Amino acid sequence: MKDKQVVIIGGGLAGLTSAIHLSKLGLQVTVIEKNSYPKHKVCGEYISNEVMPYLNWLDLDIAHLKPTHIIKLEFSTARGKTIQSILPLGGFGISRFVLDEYLYKKAIDNGCTILKDQVENVHFEHDKFMITTTNLMVLESQMVIGAFGKRSTIDQKMNREFIHKKSPWLAVKAHYSGKFPNDVVGLHNFKGGYCGVSKVENEVINMCYLADYKTFKQFKNITEYQNTIVSQNPHLKTLFETSTLLFEKPLTISQISFKKKHAVENHVLMIGDTAGLIHPLCGNGMAMAIHSAKIASELVVQFYNTEIKSRAELEKRYLQEWNLNFKGRLKMGRFLSNILQKQKLSAVLMRILIIFPFLLLKIIKKTHGKPITLHS
Repeated sequence: MKDKQVVIIGGGLAGLTSAIHLSKLGLQVTVIEKNSYPKHKVCGEYISNEVMPYLNWLDLDIAHLKPTHIIKLEFSTARGKTIQSILPLGGFGISRFVLDEYLYKKAIDNGCTILKDQVENVHFEHDKFMITTTNLMVLESQMVIGAFGKRSTIDQKMNREFIHKKSPWLAVKAHYSGKFPNDVVGLHNFKGGYCGVSKVENEVINMCYLADYKTFKQFKNITEYQNTIVSQNPHLKTLFETSTLLFEKPLTISQISFKKKHAVENHVLMIGDTAGLIHPLCGNGMAMAIHSAKIASELVVQFYNTEIKSRAELEKRYLQEWNLNFKGRLKMGRFLSNILQKQKLSAVLMRILIIFPFLLLKIIKKTHGKPITLHS
């Protein structure tokens, strides 16, 4: 396997996880990442425990990073009506600042090459990829995995369908110091959006919300928008009033698309947000990114071991696995988002959940996976 090479475009959560998996099994891995580590990212920073068997197999000691252990979900409508539920598998809170750097160091220890560069173009011809970077480097590889995040210039270069459709969503994320339970993830609705709140390492509160850009642009800045719109939810109002911002200013990312993406394009296997983005209210994007990295990595190893006989079979198998594990969850995420954006429907849903609280547990199970099983 030493002569088998894989190039991974993007060194975020999914890309680094795949790099660690493939290098553990003896493949030569090159990761191309434009940013330096550590770096804060716009992210909910909650991970379902469904991924723990896999992380253990990768020899990753997550406990060493001192994450918070989350066992409860608190959900509220824009007016503040609240319902709570136990999370069947539980999860943990860890910042991308800490986690991505840890994965980066593990990938380096495993022998991966990490290039600080940006991919300009990916060309596939004669069963080989030619990858050109901003620094005029040209790499050749039989296998490329796409892990370049929610939205990238490569999406434009590859002429991906979703990139041509305008998206109304803006995401805002910041860390705060203040009081919030260690074992709870909060999902709080407000007019035109919703906010995830949970603790990460070192008693830090992560608040990450998705906002309708049409509403957002009516205000001069983030503070004014938060004070006027987001704070109409009393839970969020209290948090903003009693917590201290730890960033110089919140991080933002615009044009976030929840449109359907193709998990294989131009023969590149897409993983993480590059393959499909679940609405943050489902609180499970990080676990899905990790799981998708596992699926792609296992199939790439089988391809190089000739258990999978052709690239066409590899791509077909990956699409099948992606749909089996994530299609239903993404669909449920879009369904819930549509309800929560409509205040009257949202109020009806909350009344139903208060009368039949077991339904919330069913919704959680629909957006979360089962513990990952290992085949190798």
